[in-house]
Parts: sequence; C-alpha cells; structure tokens
Amino acid sequence: MVSFQSKLQAKRILVVDDIEDNLVLLQAILTDEGYEVDLAKNGKLALAKVEASPPDLVLMDAMMPGMDGYEVTRRIRQNKKLAFIPILMITAYEDANAAKGLDLGANDFIRKPIDYDELLARVKASLRLKDMMNSP
Repeated sequence: MVSFQSKLQAKRILVVDDIEDNLVLLQAILTDEGYEVDLAKNGKLALAKVEASPPDLVLMDAMMPGMDGYEVTRRIRQNKKLAFIPILMITAYEDANAAKGLDLGANDFIRKPIDYDELLARVKASLRLKDMMNSP
C-alpha cells in the first residue's frame, strides 16, 4: 500500500543504534510508512552523517558505547550551521535521564519495548513541528 507520505517528497530519517536488529526493525517500519531511512551504528558515524547531509529527523538510542545519544544530541544542537532537526531518543532503561536529554536538546523520549503506533505518531508530530518552524 502506498502511503500519502510517498506522494510527497519522502522525509529522511536517520536511525542510530548500536544493535543491528534494532536498526533493521526500525528501518522496515519507517520504510513501510514511506520514509527514506539512513542508518548509523554509533554516535560518531551519526554525527558525521548529520553534518554531511542533515536528515529531517533523528531517531537515536540513548545508550551506546563510545559516544552516547546524549553527547550526539549536545553536539548537533551546538552546531549553529544545522537547521532545526527533531531528535527522538529511544531507551530501554527506566533510569535513563530524560531531563538531561531534553535539556541537551532532544525533543522526545520513546521507551523500549517500542509501541510502533506511538513511535509513528511521535515521528509524524515531530516532522509537522519541523515543517511549521521552517515555513515562512
């Protein structure tokens, strides 16, 4: 089934997670909804991809080895050359510091196990907000 989204310019979403199965699953769900999906297996690669070709939205695991999602978020928000990009952080940890993530510039948190209807609703809401902020 072709969604309404695919009739328009497909929105690009960068999915960042150090677990391959999570990347594949999220890519399948988002692609089925008509989004163009790019993948990054770590924070350093995610940051490079955002700087080289900014996506419309970043969907990122909070806890990753090396550069975690909090640090990637902080660096994206510090880069004044980047337009506003919604950042949705995903975490399995009950004690994940949502306040810290939001303070660093994340727009929302999604808890694992992921409710995919809720995920898609949050993605759509964040993209609407981005469109409103970037419209004249």
